[in-house]
Amino acid sequence: MSSPAGRVDRSGPPADRPEQHRVALLHRAGTGDQQAFAELYDQIAPVVYGVALRVLRDRDLAAETAQEVLLEIWEIAARFDPAQGTVLGWSAAIGRRRAIDSVRAVEAQRQRDSRAGLRDMGTAFDDVAEAVTATDEAREVRDCLSGLAEEERDLVFRAYYRGRTYRQVAEDTGTPVGTVKSRIRSGLGKLARCLGRQ
Repeated sequence: MSSPAGRVDRSGPPADRPEQHRVALLHRAGTGDQQAFAELYDQIAPVVYGVALRVLRDRDLAAETAQEVLLEIWEIAARFDPAQGTVLGWSAAIGRRRAIDSVRAVEAQRQRDSRAGLRDMGTAFDDVAEAVTATDEAREVRDCLSGLAEEERDLVFRAYYRGRTYRQVAEDTGTPVGTVKSRIRSGLGKLARCLGRQ
């Protein structure tokens, strides 16, 4: 619609203009227009970072996640559908999803590390063995050993102080090998915690 002076009337509802501009920038970015994306970046980056920070509660991780999200937005800009919501809402949803994925990845890594720690219980024993060699710590080790259940203490003693294998300990005590391994691992874990190694 033209004004009497022949100019195009751009008055429209003021609240719509910033969103229309963001949509236009996003569509231009979808065609590879770096300048359009740079302008859009300045508008959506604070929103994406804010969402990531609320989920992750870690500034560095939130900043890293926000950068990944903004790169993803650059790559999928052409897929944006204004009928599905606003540019800011779409960007925030992608940021939230990526932040939640990061939380899950961190938790999965913690669980993997925990399982690896159980498999590598020999490392905990190495820490205990080093403590025994130091006179000041020998008493602490004895105190921690006395805190173990009798069957755990006996199996740990046989395996690590007498140098017996799991199979030999099982034969010595008439206990299944799986039970021997489980009790020794449990005992070593308690020793390591008692000695402040975990």
